[in-house]
Amino acid sequence: MTSTTTEQLSATTLLRFATAGSVDDGKSTLVGRLLHDSKSVLTDQLEAVALASTNRGQEAPDLALLTDGLRAEREQGITIDVAYRYFATPRRRFILADTPGHVQYTRNMVTGASTAELAVVLVDARNGVVEQTRRHAAVAALLRVPHVVLAVNKMDLVEYAEPVFAAIAEEFTAYAASLGVPEITAIPISALAGDNVVEPSAHMDWYGGPTVLEHLETVPVSHDLTERHARFPVQYVIRPQTAEHPDYRGYAGQIAAGVFRVGETVSVLPSGRTTTIEGIDALGESVDIAWAPQSVTIRLADDIDVSRGDLIAPSSDTPATTQDVEATVCHVADQPLTVGQRVLLKHTTRTVKAIVKEIPSRLTLDDLSQHPAPGQLVANDIGRVVVRTAEPLALDAYADSRRTGSFLLIDPADGTTLTAGMAGASFAAVTDGDADADTSAEDAEWDF
Repeated sequence: MTSTTTEQLSATTLLRFATAGSVDDGKSTLVGRLLHDSKSVLTDQLEAVALASTNRGQEAPDLALLTDGLRAEREQGITIDVAYRYFATPRRRFILADTPGHVQYTRNMVTGASTAELAVVLVDARNGVVEQTRRHAAVAALLRVPHVVLAVNKMDLVEYAEPVFAAIAEEFTAYAASLGVPEITAIPISALAGDNVVEPSAHMDWYGGPTVLEHLETVPVSHDLTERHARFPVQYVIRPQTAEHPDYRGYAGQIAAGVFRVGETVSVLPSGRTTTIEGIDALGESVDIAWAPQSVTIRLADDIDVSRGDLIAPSSDTPATTQDVEATVCHVADQPLTVGQRVLLKHTTRTVKAIVKEIPSRLTLDDLSQHPAPGQLVANDIGRVVVRTAEPLALDAYADSRRTGSFLLIDPADGTTLTAGMAGASFAAVTDGDADADTSAEDAEWDF
């Protein structure tokens, strides 16, 4: 890579985005077309795809094979696992996650979209908005993905008809808006032919908007975490006790959000003890200020009890601590999540014992209705849960912070991830009084 190219990349921003859609909507083909037409594919990769396509009896290279890397994916012509790809243009760098379309792989979409700033939801122009389309829109809304692109694919198979595109765009936009998606952009494309992916289509002169790549390059993305509530999860306690550093005690970790300054009054949660920041060490040097997402070591003025999993926050802006976590979750394990089940809850660097106190509802994606008191959640279900923890946790609402408002439920027996959770209210929030019912009788049976 030349120095000029390095300078160009250093001046560009990074966009993380995910693709989603129903089976055979053309997600992998779209990603392959993006990589190919933006000249982000190495020669040997393209040759390997051409050879694999020839062996399958195809005349032209199947660009979907650029992302479908598993053998089972190639054999079946479907996407099974999340495929991450990295590419860049002179205007922006990209990390994309190509997620599966099958209903049983919805949990994979949660993984791919959890860190995305934009989601591309594909729709087959012949089929329109289907249940999986609504499911993926709901997941994007739950994960607070700020930008959603509706890519109406296979326009070449409907003779590039504007009314077909307009009807699909109107239906999807109305649905996504009802979920609270803040921004929706609809683009008619043909991933196979390349229409409106990287280059404007010659077949759709009625469309005057951006191509997919142009939108990806220009959509405003803010990575400025410094304006959010300052949060520092402690990952490691550093106490060398050497002749050179006999009294050094520092707390290492990555700043999740916000800014920390030397001399600032902070609280350590969940204990609530208050002190001031005596020093901040970054890359072996003392600094006066540090901000997200820097990895630093914070030194405190008082020798108070701080350990891995504690959260340091400004005393004037601390999150509430609670042992009753109410959240929207997507269940990702094959084994169901049931009321009364004992789990581990992992939040930032803290892991505590917990019990599933209540499952108030399961979301029906067809009409966004709530199925009350389902008793359990099975793989790919989205629902509301109330979890009781053995120790207090300092959680933000997921709407305020995707980093400190998210958590995982883990099987204590084998460490399997069971459920991905988003604390606080969402469009799936319970609106009736069931969640506030008296549970004192159940409390008496708990051993923590």
